[in-house]
Amino acid sequence: MHCVAQPEIETHRESVTSSSVLRFLLSAVLAGWVVRLIVVAFVYPGFLDPGRDHWEFGYEIGAVAHSIVTGHGFANPYWVESGPTAIIGPVFPYILAGVFAIFGAYTKASALVFLGFNSLQSALTSVPVFFMARKSFGLRTAKWAAWVWAFFPYAINFSANCMWYHSFLGLLLALLFLIALHLESSDGIGAWAGWGLLYGFSALVSPAVLGILPFLGGWVCYRLARQGKRWVKAATVGVLVLIVTIAPWQIRNYQSFHRLIPTLRDNLWLEVADGNVGDALHWWNGDVHPAGNVQEVRDYERLGELGYMAEKQKQSLAYIESHPGIYLLRSIRRVGFIWTGFWSFNREYLHEEPLDPANIFFLTVFSALSFIGLYKAFRKSAATATPYFLVLLTYPVVYYLTYASAGLRHPMDPIMVVLASFAVVSWLPRSREISAEEAGVVSHVQAAWVE
Repeated sequence: MHCVAQPEIETHRESVTSSSVLRFLLSAVLAGWVVRLIVVAFVYPGFLDPGRDHWEFGYEIGAVAHSIVTGHGFANPYWVESGPTAIIGPVFPYILAGVFAIFGAYTKASALVFLGFNSLQSALTSVPVFFMARKSFGLRTAKWAAWVWAFFPYAINFSANCMWYHSFLGLLLALLFLIALHLESSDGIGAWAGWGLLYGFSALVSPAVLGILPFLGGWVCYRLARQGKRWVKAATVGVLVLIVTIAPWQIRNYQSFHRLIPTLRDNLWLEVADGNVGDALHWWNGDVHPAGNVQEVRDYERLGELGYMAEKQKQSLAYIESHPGIYLLRSIRRVGFIWTGFWSFNREYLHEEPLDPANIFFLTVFSALSFIGLYKAFRKSAATATPYFLVLLTYPVVYYLTYASAGLRHPMDPIMVVLASFAVVSWLPRSREISAEEAGVVSHVQAAWVE
């Protein structure tokens, strides 16, 4: 009789605790979304400016989305009929094209829906942030991290006040990282195939995520090998699924341009030129980009997209070869810029970026807390800290070498919030240990989320 009743009692306790975890996560997500929607209500009119053919409405993403819904295909990222493009990945333009198809191109309704969608992605990131922190550092840090993310200024800004994919990529990178933490103890083919599918989808949003794959994936394989598990077959399946996921985009690019684009997007050398060519005061030089210079638009139209990008490659390499010291200095400045927000205290620059002093203070403190959290994580367990370290080490490298902006580094913020929360929680008085039931239930919910 006792043996029958005991599981019923444990099931009831698990159900109650599971409900409390889900209520907590729902509260964090809803609070974060509401805050972001309030910001949307104030800022959306700025995206309705018809100047430069509604350029503020998503920039290249908006232009390509408009081209799709008007029957011209995935093309025309600027103000001319230039034909097919691979300047941007396919995911976000097609999402915005769907919004345009339902709510109208460049309308108030489309702006509210798209910004609301962007804000929801950001708010939902509290969920993987919670489970990352819970798995690595415990329930208390997880609760802190989830609430910090809900009200994190950069997360609010880059979702509610931005039509780029920074927030979406942050959610995807957080999910990829969370799954990687679980794959450290799993050689299941299905789990690795799912990781490969999500990785391929993320690469179609931005190929920057591929930069961390050899390092984070290599670490996971190393952990499995140490446990004597069959990692080769699982990892091979994951890579094959990733390749299959991006294959349709690559086939489309080959059909459009009659050559492969191994980097998935063809604008690498345009970004190098933006950040390095010329004597620009800013971290981005609009004089060498079609978005900032009419002559560049004419060159882009005249040469075609691949011809234009080939010219940008020649221009960038010639400048770097003739000014190696300047390129090295700018790359070092970009390293500092990524982690502190500091680029210049020149009066003209500060006139363009009046919020820079406050941003520098906030980002420097935030980065310092994250690094302290990483240090404490290494002291706790090198195995726990290493995946975090690998992402922070490798993800921004491409931006050190090309050009950097606050939005481009934002996808790392969920991981940094976890580390910063761990640092803060480690300084607080210890709370009571959670019960075995709570720990078990959180693990159960976490596993269900990943699946």
